[in-house]
Amino acid sequence: MIPVDFDKLIFSNMGFVILLKGKRDNRTLPIFIGTVEAQSIALFISNVKIPRPLTHDLLKNVIEHLSCRIERIEVCDLREGTFIARLILHCDGEEVEVDSRPSDAIALALRTSSPIFVAESVMDEAGRVFTEAEAVMTSESENEAGEGQLDSLKEDLDKAVAEERYEDAAKIRDEIKRLENMHTEN
Repeated sequence: MIPVDFDKLIFSNMGFVILLKGKRDNRTLPIFIGTVEAQSIALFISNVKIPRPLTHDLLKNVIEHLSCRIERIEVCDLREGTFIARLILHCDGEEVEVDSRPSDAIALALRTSSPIFVAESVMDEAGRVFTEAEAVMTSESENEAGEGQLDSLKEDLDKAVAEERYEDAAKIRDEIKRLENMHTEN
């Protein structure tokens, strides 16, 4: 298994992508994920505090309540273009493996500061080294993702106000301001 770091979440013309960067070499593993998982990860890495737990926060709380901990997550296989992951938990002195989608496993790993690993065979098949030009395009994609995230947050803000969830609305408003400031600085 290759240790990796969560590098970034970007928006491409085909959807949201998580980039996992190898710690031992310069290969990066891109994994396409769904909008809901991308939003959960984006809110966490942006340090947005939500008054009620999201699904990944809930699962983290349940795991901790059961006196278990996430030892690591592994992106362990690639079958017909679909990445397979698993959570490796430590519960009552035993190691327990739980099947997972990579996006959910990574969202949990980020919340628990758990290490992330990728199978050598998966990195060999799907990992890649980004050229300097591709890195610039990735940065541009991040800016586009920020704009898409702004639009989504503005819709969430309107909904929170309409539903009279003013505490949520204030937090969403603050995140919108933070993202807008980031765009004006760039």
